[in-house]
Amino acid sequence: MTCKEIGVAESGHPILGYLIGSGPKKASLIAGSHADEPVGPETLRTFIRTAITTPEKIAGYLERFTFVVIPHVNPDGESDNAAWIKRWPSIDAYLKQAVRELPGRDIEFGYPDMRYENEAAAGFLREYGPFDLHISLHGMGFSDGALLLIERSWVDRSGPIREAFKGLAAEYDFRLHDHDRGGEKGFEYVGPGFSTTPEGGRMKEYFEKRREMSTAAKFKESSMEFVRSLGGDPFCLVPELPLFLINKVPSNEPKGDPQTYLKLKAHLPAAQRTANANQSIDWFIDRYGLKAIPAADAIRFQLGVIELGLEAVGG
Repeated sequence: MTCKEIGVAESGHPILGYLIGSGPKKASLIAGSHADEPVGPETLRTFIRTAITTPEKIAGYLERFTFVVIPHVNPDGESDNAAWIKRWPSIDAYLKQAVRELPGRDIEFGYPDMRYENEAAAGFLREYGPFDLHISLHGMGFSDGALLLIERSWVDRSGPIREAFKGLAAEYDFRLHDHDRGGEKGFEYVGPGFSTTPEGGRMKEYFEKRREMSTAAKFKESSMEFVRSLGGDPFCLVPELPLFLINKVPSNEPKGDPQTYLKLKAHLPAAQRTANANQSIDWFIDRYGLKAIPAADAIRFQLGVIELGLEAVGG
């Protein structure tokens, strides 16, 4: 294993990159692109600790793959969100203190050079590309279930991993987030729990159609697009799991139309105002049956998705 500082964030926090394993196939794993999604970085740190302390547990993968890992591409964002993360799993703290970058600061859509962080990650990935697998770990604040985004050129080849993802979600008793966005921002509907990965160009188009030209101009390539530009035919995946699970969902919601989730999103600004006024948000929690997913379960689930991706490209 090799660990090195691949760059520094804007505030000077080091960005670390790891080279793990010695196999002929190559997998890139990154997390932390969005500042308010802490599970992905903890998942990759868990993976790194396993590779260091008990490599025999994943010996087969270390023999088949060389892993290029950036456990947290956004250390400034982690620092900005430290207050509520330390109070986990407080929904009140999350509503008050969660920080998320807007377009133009969004690292996931800043490749290869929008920010120092993008330059550091792009340089590290470029050094070892092309890749067979790329996974960018993400999450949602609130959702009614798990979601897996699949790079569009792999959709027709993704049947086995979709079935396996459904089984993994069932093991944890997670619903699948079923949202047909009609291609908005490049999210093409694949089926309940699945969509294509978003693309910088489609993001631009979305905001240009809304005549929000200044916002449209802030989008560059996603990490998935950048990795594909390095050559080969990488299988690109983005798993999404909520921090807080919506449990009060009627069984008769129409396919592709997550009405309860959309109602929660509409109520979210009011809930944030209530929390910031130091008033009770029990009405919000009770209305949607919100429960925090235990961090250990979320990490195991994300590790499970990584394993599914490895099996999909590694035989």
